[in-house]
Amino acid sequence: MSELDLNTDEARVSYGIGLQLGGQLRDNPPPGASLEAILGGIRDAFTGNGTRVEPEALNASFQVIRERMQAESAAETERATAEGKQFLAENAQREGITVLPSGLQYEVLSTGEGPRPGREDTVRTHYHGTLINGSVFDSSYQRGQPAEFPVGGVIAGWTEALQLMNAGSKWRLFVPSELAYAGQAVGSIPAHSVLVFDVELLEVL
Repeated sequence: MSELDLNTDEARVSYGIGLQLGGQLRDNPPPGASLEAILGGIRDAFTGNGTRVEPEALNASFQVIRERMQAESAAETERATAEGKQFLAENAQREGITVLPSGLQYEVLSTGEGPRPGREDTVRTHYHGTLINGSVFDSSYQRGQPAEFPVGGVIAGWTEALQLMNAGSKWRLFVPSELAYAGQAVGSIPAHSVLVFDVELLEVL
């Protein structure tokens, strides 16, 4: 790789633009993306040299890749949905698991004697959230700081569970995707994910 001269403001800004474009492509890479081809397209557009691929061929290739991505997304959705349903079906058979009509499952780890919050209340909680494979996506315990939020301002599975808990209780929630983020991917949480939370209701504020 040739050495870049980044000793001027203009060069550093140019480099920063490249970093931004590269970050966007890294986070959302098209299948089989070629960095060399991407740089070639940027160079040709920037210098006004015209295109090396006819528009009709470009459009056809975009369509092929778009259809491939849609097919892969549909297959992933089907896989994640089936995996989540199987997990919940097996989990429902375990001793100590309560299954609510909504599909929400919970296990009581400890029971407190404080008040139960209503939908309009704000609560202080500690929590630890994982996917069904055990990977952690969020944890107030790891941050060392409890979280405060309105009961009605969180995912539906939490809103339902919190109104059944007494302050001082700790439950493990098994939240179907339709009571969490459904088909939306959020951060490190893939679409259609069943979520597992240890939730400690510290206080109703």
